[in-house]
Amino acid sequence: MGKIYLFIIVFFTSIAIYFSFFVDSKLVVEKDVEQIDKSLAVMESETFSIRNNNRNKLTDDGLHSYIGQPITYLEKNLGEPVRIDKSAYDYDWWIYSDHLENGYLQVGVEDEKVVSVYVIGDENVSTAPFQLGAPYDKLNENFNFEDQVSFNVRSNSYQFNLTEEELKTRPLLYIDNIFVQLYFDTFTNQLSSIRYLDHETIVKHRPYSVVYRGELIEAQPLSENEWREIEVGSSLQIYYITNQIRKKHSLETLSWDEETAHVAYLHSEDMKINSYFSHTSPANGELKDRLKRQEILYKLAGENIAAKYVDAIEAVEGWLNSEGHRVNLLHEEFTHLGVGVYQRYYTQNFITPW
Repeated sequence: MGKIYLFIIVFFTSIAIYFSFFVDSKLVVEKDVEQIDKSLAVMESETFSIRNNNRNKLTDDGLHSYIGQPITYLEKNLGEPVRIDKSAYDYDWWIYSDHLENGYLQVGVEDEKVVSVYVIGDENVSTAPFQLGAPYDKLNENFNFEDQVSFNVRSNSYQFNLTEEELKTRPLLYIDNIFVQLYFDTFTNQLSSIRYLDHETIVKHRPYSVVYRGELIEAQPLSENEWREIEVGSSLQIYYITNQIRKKHSLETLSWDEETAHVAYLHSEDMKINSYFSHTSPANGELKDRLKRQEILYKLAGENIAAKYVDAIEAVEGWLNSEGHRVNLLHEEFTHLGVGVYQRYYTQNFITPW
């Protein structure tokens, strides 16, 4: 892909110092989808032999055990969520941002059944046989990460094909009929977070290139009002996940800044509507111009952008593994954060106010 600019703008009294970094952009994501003609079913049958990482088994308890359970089970074990966010994939996220002592949890619920679980932060939470913070090499040795994962859903056959980078940053396991996405921090080579999914949900997500035979299961189309709900929830998810990452690195958490979030939202909206991907808007200028227009006073500011990721979770994990964007996520002098999401365009604006 091309290069993007990452801007950090610093003002000392009346003197402005402007830093510009060239950063290799890995934050626009496109996934290939290929359908195999049904007439080739016999010839292509080997393509879809089931690949299940079954050398290991999931334990009887732990967060993966929530997959497929009714919401009564969820409420009994975790209680009421802090809030419920709509997703773009037919399920709702039940947000447990204060349930874990040092972590953050989201549980996907569709038709009163758990279809996904995401956890980051707390290394003491039960995620066996995985452990948050575990080294990549150890988990790869135990589970043998593969670049192809094949499975069936009803009468349909699917195969996810992972790139070398995806194997390094977010390998996929299929164990005991549950999909496990392991998100790694490639700078520390440690397991950063985990996502569990059922069959239909991961097909709707399509987080990797996919080859399929039969029907491609897709999420229902979304109205503008539904997108607005999703955008609000996604912005808050990015905020909380960012703070969990900062906690792990022994940094102060960031305070939410509503005015800065509005600036971020307008930039995400502008990029989508006007079909560009850049820190510099043809109409509204650079970050410093956009902050000035909203009369936001600051002594330090920075911006991360991403586009076309599956959701907020994957956008943050993408930033974490991009050197320039990681600088902003882990900048110890930032104190406030505003996040704006427009459909699948994501903007983080970090500031330190006067």
